[in-house]
Amino acid sequence: QVRLVESGGGLVQAGGSLRLSCAASGTIASINSMGWYRQAPGKQRELVATVTSGGSTNYVDSVKGRFTISNDNAKNTVYLQMNSLKPEDTAVYCCTADLRTVWYRPPYTYWGQGTQVTVSS
Repeated sequence: QVRLVESGGGLVQAGGSLRLSCAASGTIASINSMGWYRQAPGKQRELVATVTSGGSTNYVDSVKGRFTISNDNAKNTVYLQMNSLKPEDTAVYCCTADLRTVWYRPPYTYWGQGTQVTVSS
């Protein structure tokens, strides 16, 4: 089994910063990519950022220049540094990992439970 555990959410004032972490554990043969999604109340879930095992990154336009995603392959961990936070960044942030549990099986996307980020104005 694979488990993703997020940490680092909380309450912050607009303009502040938070750093989210997500560690994947369990039976993992290889990780293709990890990422972060978020869902605000009454809104659809959206992809925030992804990072491949090779370090290539992708961001939704609304966070470019403010958020930075990074990974530590040795620790199967992904981070999301969030700066210049805005009230519209308020959401539950969920970690994902696209990985293989054994080399001969196709990759599968696993999800964490989510961590709340609240930005006050």
